[in-house]
Amino acid sequence: MSTPVLSADEMLLWHTQTSDRFRGLLEQHPEALAFPCDIAKTSTLGGLLQHIVAVELRYAERLAGEPETEYDKIPYGTVAEVYATHDRAMELYRKVLADSSVNWDEEIEFVTRSLGAMVATRKAVFFHALTHAIRHYAQMTTLLRQHEITMKFPLDYLFVAARRV
Repeated sequence: MSTPVLSADEMLLWHTQTSDRFRGLLEQHPEALAFPCDIAKTSTLGGLLQHIVAVELRYAERLAGEPETEYDKIPYGTVAEVYATHDRAMELYRKVLADSSVNWDEEIEFVTRSLGAMVATRKAVFFHALTHAIRHYAQMTTLLRQHEITMKFPLDYLFVAARRV
C-alpha cells in the first residue's frame, strides 16, 4: 500500500487557483483594499495582501538564491501592484521547481521578520510559503463576507482534484 503524497506541482496548482480567484474578485472590488484588517499586524486588507505576496516573493528569492526584496519596498496600493509581486514569485518558484539539481532536503538559513534567524529545508520553505498564502486567503474570505463580498467558489483542496459525476 502506498502513502498518499501531495506533490509540489499539486500544491502549486492549488495555490495558483486560489490566488487567481482572489485576484479576479479583488479586481471587481478594488475598494476592498481599504477595508480595516488586523490580521498579521496589518491595518487594511491591502496590507494583508502585501504581507501575503511579500512572504511569497521573499521565500521564492531565498530558494532561487537571489537577493531578498525589502518587505517595505513591496507595493500594495492597487490590485495590479499586489499581483505583479505575486506573479514574480510564481515565476521564481516554477524556475526552482524545474531545476533538477536543486536538493530539496538541503537546509538554508534565512531571517524572518517575526522570529529572526532560522534554518529549514528548501522543501519546508516551499510548502510553508504556499500554505501561508492559502491560510491568509481563508481569513480574507471572512473579512470580505463581513463587507458583503461573497466568494462564488470553493477554496478547499478537494475542489482542485474533484469533479462532478
